[in-house]
Amino acid sequence: MQTGYDIIHGYLKTLDSSPGVYRMLDEQSRVLYVGKARNLRARVSNYARPSGHSRRIARMISETRSMMFLTTKTETEALLLEQNLIKQLKPKFNVLLRDDKSFPNILVTDHDYPMIKKHRGAKKEGGSYFGPFASAGAVNRVLNQLQRGFQLRNCSDSMFSTRTRPCLQYQIKRCSAPCVGKISPEEYADSVKDAARFLQGKSTQIQETLAEQMQQASDEMEFERAAALRDRIKALTQVQTAQGINPRTVPEADVIALHLEKGQACVQVFFIRANQNWGNKDFYPRVGEDVDPAEILEAFMGQFYDQKDPARLILLNHGIENDDLMQEALSDKLGRKVEIAVPLRGEKAELVDGAARNARESLARKMSETATQAKLLRGVAEAFGLDGPPERIEVYDNSHIQGTNAVGGMIVAGPDGFMKNQYRKFNIKGEDLVPGDDFGMMKEVLTRRFTRLLKEDPDRSKGLWPDLLLIDGGAGQVSAVAEIMREYSVEDVPMVGVAKGVDRDHGKEEFHRVGERPFALRHNDPILYFVQRLRDEAHRFAIGTHRAKRAKSQLANPLDEVPGVGAARKRALLAHFGSAKAVSRANLVDLKAVDGVSEALAEKIYDFFHEKG
Repeated sequence: MQTGYDIIHGYLKTLDSSPGVYRMLDEQSRVLYVGKARNLRARVSNYARPSGHSRRIARMISETRSMMFLTTKTETEALLLEQNLIKQLKPKFNVLLRDDKSFPNILVTDHDYPMIKKHRGAKKEGGSYFGPFASAGAVNRVLNQLQRGFQLRNCSDSMFSTRTRPCLQYQIKRCSAPCVGKISPEEYADSVKDAARFLQGKSTQIQETLAEQMQQASDEMEFERAAALRDRIKALTQVQTAQGINPRTVPEADVIALHLEKGQACVQVFFIRANQNWGNKDFYPRVGEDVDPAEILEAFMGQFYDQKDPARLILLNHGIENDDLMQEALSDKLGRKVEIAVPLRGEKAELVDGAARNARESLARKMSETATQAKLLRGVAEAFGLDGPPERIEVYDNSHIQGTNAVGGMIVAGPDGFMKNQYRKFNIKGEDLVPGDDFGMMKEVLTRRFTRLLKEDPDRSKGLWPDLLLIDGGAGQVSAVAEIMREYSVEDVPMVGVAKGVDRDHGKEEFHRVGERPFALRHNDPILYFVQRLRDEAHRFAIGTHRAKRAKSQLANPLDEVPGVGAARKRALLAHFGSAKAVSRANLVDLKAVDGVSEALAEKIYDFFHEKG
């Protein structure tokens, strides 16, 4: 049988010196590793040598049974392709960024009276974006103070256009009520400009101007206006205080620091924008043994900036192997020059040292929590008779009110705690279900879950299959789920029902398994507390999803679904008839009598409601 070295050596005959990306695959054609190369032949020949490799690389070579290659025009293209493939394929020998959510921004919309709001996701045309912020909490804190400082509206355009009197935001001095003309267009536009200048880091100029205006108002004995300006200055000062460390000589930067210890890594990212610290976030990329800091940071940056815009300056605490290549790729992405630096002195070095300290402390906390979690998972395995500590626990719960707006929720936990990017919600679709049929709902949820698992990961190689199912409920729910598992031939997945027990009290839970008598754990057993936390998290997620669905259904207006009925015509119809229900019952003659509703539109509205009924 050929060794991995022999197999890799066999590809050298067909390779040239082109740049490109290579993949190493195992005997089941699963991708073990994705790499890039300036010279594919030279890079692959390194793997063909039988010595001089780290343990990780030697193990990877020993498992390799085939390779795939894709040439590119430039090494920059190879870098971008490599990171895309890593995120898509998640090879086990690559450094992998596990948490890759987008970061929120502050958006000042493009409108005659712009609103200020939090925005997450792709930036659309129109409006001004400021960010990124490290978390929704950081955005909300700044928005809260900006509303107090500049009194910009935060209501939707449709609500703004239909207001006839000021809302509560005006009463508590967080909005200037442009919707009802409490502020002139010119004054509101000035407030918007001041807010934008503040978010661009020009806060000192704004505060000096406001101080002059306050003094002038006081001299003219306009004490109410002077007090309002005083409150605005105070709010802006609080924003600056909340920002924490605000660098004087670094207007814009992403500060990235890595701490590596005992085969685990933490990368801390600080966002500096407009000379202000807009928060920080820690990441725990999956790293293999004996991976050096340069490789980790380069892989992290490639994946981190795949869907995010970099700052003009990126400060690191370790150098990376291909900094010139990374600079070129990020500059092309941003459309302007991006600089990568490892500062050794001055304020930039202080920023990097602060990020590195945070990374070290965060990793220490994480390792402590992981050790505790590992102990709990071993206890779960012992309590429920599993073969070993579960890597993936899925917990299910349903939520509804008398069968309406029914949803199912699935939360996931593992060695690193709750895996929130794996949570799933299920809108219950069963038309034949009796309202409130919890057994039927659970059957539908698990049917859809196992159908998807069998389609996406039939050989159970991607880590998507649970090692333990926890069902909120007793013997009935367990029986319903067991029926589905038999139908899909997945009875080998351990499943336990968690029932409230006597008096439905915490601490008296009973555990149900197929074909076995119910049992309980000691009321002070840490494993019982752990299972309670899992069950409560599933309940929180399910009920939160249900409430969101119910709120959305309550706000829904059937007129929004009628083709040709926009905001103005909807207002006219509601003003004429009083409610959407009255519109749905109106005859053609009455519909035609509404201002702005033509004969053709009246027929559309009439047909919409009567065909629907």
